[in-house]
Amino acid sequence: MSFQRTRVHPRYRIWLCRALVTLCVLHTPVRAAELLLSTAGDTSTLQHFASALAKSRPADRLRVVPLNDMPPLDQLGDDTRLILFGKPALNWRLTTPKGPPTLVLQVSKTDAREILGKRHPAEFSVLWQDPAPRRQLRLLKLLLPNAPRVGVLHDPHSAFLIEELHQAASELGLKIVASSWQDTRDNKAVINLLRASDVLLAIADDDLYNSMTAKTLLLTSYSQQHALIGPSAGFVRAGSLATTYSDQSDQLATLNQLLDQSPARWPAGAYSQTFKVLGNPQVARALGITLPSDAELARHLSQGETP
Repeated sequence: MSFQRTRVHPRYRIWLCRALVTLCVLHTPVRAAELLLSTAGDTSTLQHFASALAKSRPADRLRVVPLNDMPPLDQLGDDTRLILFGKPALNWRLTTPKGPPTLVLQVSKTDAREILGKRHPAEFSVLWQDPAPRRQLRLLKLLLPNAPRVGVLHDPHSAFLIEELHQAASELGLKIVASSWQDTRDNKAVINLLRASDVLLAIADDDLYNSMTAKTLLLTSYSQQHALIGPSAGFVRAGSLATTYSDQSDQLATLNQLLDQSPARWPAGAYSQTFKVLGNPQVARALGITLPSDAELARHLSQGETP
């Protein structure tokens, strides 16, 4: 038996070598790193999170350091990864233009925009605590298939979120009806929006959705037989119909995926890739809405997630 030698064109050989080098780089595991976790104030709340993270990353060295005790950023090694929690920690990190690769948690997209503006520091990523807008709209459409007009309240510093909602709603055959609510002591804006929409979708804006406004929002919307979706698990317990949310295990999963990558490949911001659903059966009964189990809703929504 004889084999005929096949000649490989030089250009193809060069392309093949480059492709193999790229493949090797993409699949080279990130080397062990020092993970430095910090937040303002009491760090005891981070200990459970740190323990869970340490179990999932046994090769990395992990420390929890109060923000006031953090060393100068230029003294940290090249293998350091900062994992910061909350707005004060984000503000602190931005006081120094250069620093180690940084991941920030427990900050909403509205808060991040307020602090960062349009800056996109290199090797810097914010894991937003907001539920992903498209995910929320899919939940809304699943529970209320006959409610195409989605009312959204915003104020000046959260108005930028409306564009993302418009795009997601258009893909799902929904329409966003947005209205500014600048004086939360006056519910006229809420009443007018209810008349122009079929359901309210709450965005992650603490100025609009908090313990002071919850009663007004919930009573006003339900007096008009309108459901309120979102913005958080806490609001659902207070009387909202349902929401998607990400707990510590979800945040850890997304954080691990980012830490497994080179910081150069981190996105400027990201929603948690995994999530759960919380519904309020009592509210659903009052509104005459069929509410599947939380697990069933999460399973259904996960099937339609885009990577």
